[in-house]
Amino acid sequence: MNEKIYTAKAPKPVGPYSQAIRANGFVFASGQIPINPQTGEILRGSIEEQTHQVLENLREVLEAAGSSLAKVVRATVYLSDLRNFEAMNATYATYFGDTRPARSTIQAAELPKGVDVEIDAIAVE
Repeated sequence: MNEKIYTAKAPKPVGPYSQAIRANGFVFASGQIPINPQTGEILRGSIEEQTHQVLENLREVLEAAGSSLAKVVRATVYLSDLRNFEAMNATYATYFGDTRPARSTIQAAELPKGVDVEIDAIAVE
């Protein structure tokens, strides 16, 4: 059985989807974008600042599901411009350290709300 996950500590979904779904020992976290969950405002700072906010949002969703960033086994990073890869990657590394889940990074033609980075993840419980 699938369980819908929701926390007020992360941004409300901007469409008809769940923040995450827990199923069969896994947590499937929807893509997070750099929205401040307290204000609902989009962070328009540097790619490092945006990546930090995205990963903080993702951390909150995973923790609400009983998981954590340390239990992520797969992540996908979407960038509006691959020239931001190195800067995003430096911030990303501070959150995952030696955990280093499997990951893909792609450039998307456009991301929701015109942001520069979105990250989704699959974690174990």
